[in-house]
Amino acid sequence: MTKINYEIDNGIAVIRMDDGKANAMDSVFFEEFGESLDHVETDNAKVLIFAGRPGFFSGGLDLKLLSTLQPKDLSILFETFALTLLRVFSLSIPTIAACTGHAIAGGAMLSFACDRRFIIDGNYKIQINEVLIGVPLPSFMLLIGSSAIPQQWQNEVLLHGKAYNPGEIVARNIFDAVVEEGDDVVAYAKSEAEKLLALKLPAYATTKKRMRSSRVEEVKLLLKEELF
Repeated sequence: MTKINYEIDNGIAVIRMDDGKANAMDSVFFEEFGESLDHVETDNAKVLIFAGRPGFFSGGLDLKLLSTLQPKDLSILFETFALTLLRVFSLSIPTIAACTGHAIAGGAMLSFACDRRFIIDGNYKIQINEVLIGVPLPSFMLLIGSSAIPQQWQNEVLLHGKAYNPGEIVARNIFDAVVEEGDDVVAYAKSEAEKLLALKLPAYATTKKRMRSSRVEEVKLLLKEELF
C-alpha cells in the first residue's frame, strides 16, 4: 500500500500522507516521503504543501514498531527521521502544513518544519509529547520547534508537553489559521500558496539558507551523540 501521494499543478506541489490510519512514520513511510521530496525538486515546484488524511496529519514515529527493532535498525530509523525533517526545514521553496487532523510528536514537528501552518477545526490534538513519555528532545527538534513557536510558549510546548486544540494552537500564533470544520484545509492551503507564487525564489532560497543553514549543520553534528 502506498503511504505517500504526490501531485503538482501550476507549480504548487502536494505531498499527502495516507496509510489509512494514523500516518505513523516507519522506513516505508520515509522512503516514499523522500522520493516525493525528490520529485518536488526535479519538478521545480514553487510551493510545497504537506497534508494528511481526514482526521490525522500524522501521529509521528510508529511506536509499536520501535519496540521491535534491534539497536542498529533503531538508529537508522531515528537518523532517517531527523534528516528528513531537517530536509523539509531547509527546503529552498515555501512550505505549508495543511493539518487535516491530529498532529502528534513527529507529526507536530513536521508541521513546525514548514514555513506556514493551517489546521482544520475539530476535536483534534497537536502535541509534542516526548518529554511526557521520557524521551529528551534532540537538538534538531528544538531547532525546528523554536523556529515555529513564539518564545513565551516554548516551555509549554516543548518541555511540558501541553496538548492543544486547533483554536488554542492558532491563538498562540504557532499556527496561522484554523479552517472551519467541514471545509477543505488543503484547498485553503492551495489558495494561500497561490499568494506565494509571486515570490522571487532565488532570493527566497538564499535568505532561508542564511537564516537556517549554519544551525542545521550544527544539529546534524549532534545526531549521533543525542540519538544513538
